[in-house]
Amino acid sequence: MQTRDYLSLGIQTLRGHRLRAFLSALGIAIGIAAVILLTSIGEGLRQYMMDQFTQFGTNVIAINPGKSDTMGMPGIFGGTTHKLTIDDAESLRRIPGVSEVVPLSMGQARVRANGRGRSVFVYGVTSDMPRVWKFDVGQGNFLPAGDPRRAGQVAVLGPKLRRELFGEENALGRFVRIGDFRLRVIGVMSPKGRMLGIDIDDSAYVPVATAMQLFNQDELFEIDLVYHATADGAAVVAGVTEMLTERHRGHEDFTITTQEAMLEVMDNVISAVTFAVAAIAGISLIVGAIGIFSIMWIAVGERVSEIGLLRAIGATGVEIQRLFLLESVILTVVGGVCGLLLGLGAAQLLGLTVSNLPVHTPLRFLVAALVVSALTGVVAGVVPARRAAALRPVEALRAE
Repeated sequence: MQTRDYLSLGIQTLRGHRLRAFLSALGIAIGIAAVILLTSIGEGLRQYMMDQFTQFGTNVIAINPGKSDTMGMPGIFGGTTHKLTIDDAESLRRIPGVSEVVPLSMGQARVRANGRGRSVFVYGVTSDMPRVWKFDVGQGNFLPAGDPRRAGQVAVLGPKLRRELFGEENALGRFVRIGDFRLRVIGVMSPKGRMLGIDIDDSAYVPVATAMQLFNQDELFEIDLVYHATADGAAVVAGVTEMLTERHRGHEDFTITTQEAMLEVMDNVISAVTFAVAAIAGISLIVGAIGIFSIMWIAVGERVSEIGLLRAIGATGVEIQRLFLLESVILTVVGGVCGLLLGLGAAQLLGLTVSNLPVHTPLRFLVAALVVSALTGVVAGVVPARRAAALRPVEALRAE
């Protein structure tokens, strides 16, 4: 038999049992749709997290107080011997390859001006912050360069904070009060949006020494540094470790986190979770495959006379086997296509109805869904097909 003969016989058989074929394909469609939907959410989350962190670049290193060996929470459970200071941050500028360093102090405070007030995060940084964090100044200037150990009476506002305090008025040159400090506004940042639920635009930036006085802190929350793109990241990390260990009297009581390592770990974790969720959803595919197997097995018993007739007119056992395999594959491919469309539609609908839910379906997922559905048909149909091919023509005709 030629290919078109297989297709014609297979389609005619499925049309003759439409309800049974529909229910068989439905099981595969539900399985494919579940896998597409869940993997789309997982991939969207992975891409969202990668975009959130790569906006700061990949050649960024963060140093936190406290050594975290297993808990991964520096400064909380680790017994810090020496605190990170501004002097520590300034010493890192001498390491070959380091381009900018930002000592960071932060806290939450109420910012008041123009008869209004708003509680926001206040970041104590230096003039290098826009280059390290890849932020842009929208109006005015950022904090001036100088000795970071000296407090300054200036502030830079996020665009949302500026709007909440001053409306459409020009904020440059105006004064805001943060705690007991009266600071002059010298700049407004460009919109940056949200990151991991934190509204970056609703914040204020002050000199790091000012922030430490404001929050009564004697240590830094973090030190961020950027190394040149041509520099060896591992060598820079080794230099930072050596420098701070020497300054802390031989104690490595700090944690170094590279952006590249963090992205790699995060990518691995999210990919593993996505795979696990997809595997759970794939159980429905196994159920659908069992349904296809059961129906094809029953179909062999119902079509004994048809098989005998085909064998009598010259069809070989291999051709009979191919015919039943083709019917199984047609069922699963049709179910796979329907499930693919259903999964895509559900993913897009979920992305539109649930705000801030990242959904992304790569092309490779769609191709994999069709391949898996076809393979499911082969696996589920191979045993019934071999059973049909094994029937002897005389016995099959005698059943009529």
